[in-house]
Amino acid sequence: MNKITIPLLLAIFTSTPALADWTLNSDASTLSFVSTKAVNVAEVSQFTSLSGGIDSSGMVEVSIALASVNTGIELRDDRMREMLFETAKFTSATMTASVDAAMLGELAVGDSMEATVNGKLALHGETSDLVMDVVVARTSDSQVLVVSKKPVVVNAQYFRLTEGIEKLREIAGLPNISTAVPVSFVLSFDAT
Repeated sequence: MNKITIPLLLAIFTSTPALADWTLNSDASTLSFVSTKAVNVAEVSQFTSLSGGIDSSGMVEVSIALASVNTGIELRDDRMREMLFETAKFTSATMTASVDAAMLGELAVGDSMEATVNGKLALHGETSDLVMDVVVARTSDSQVLVVSKKPVVVNAQYFRLTEGIEKLREIAGLPNISTAVPVSFVLSFDAT
């Protein structure tokens, strides 16, 4: 091997995270939502089981295990699984998007940038477009953090969830439950 080839190979192998796939670190990631009932009572809940990643072409997929819904009240979690999400039939929701993979590799450790990402959410047998304003930060050579800059409002009617919300409203004896739900996320991806 000549003297030029060795440094070139070293540069390729040491820059692997720039071209690598990224795997979602579910322990370091959160996806939360705010539900509003009785006009002005707001409650924060979350999904505790997320998986997914970003491939080297920039295709993003995040899967949300709907049975992992956690409102802080076990009975309400059970009702949401059964009446709203129908987890026996629909086990997960999936968010997909396409990002500039080169941008992830070019972002220096400690730097961040803002971006608008167009994606899709598949939930309850329906798919709808999402526009997400995010902040992307390179936290280490092998980690990228993607955080919602502002909540993404998911409308239940786009996913045939209004009937389930009505069932929850009736069983809880509430005057109303909002069908517009703000969703926020912190997604941590590790280079693989």
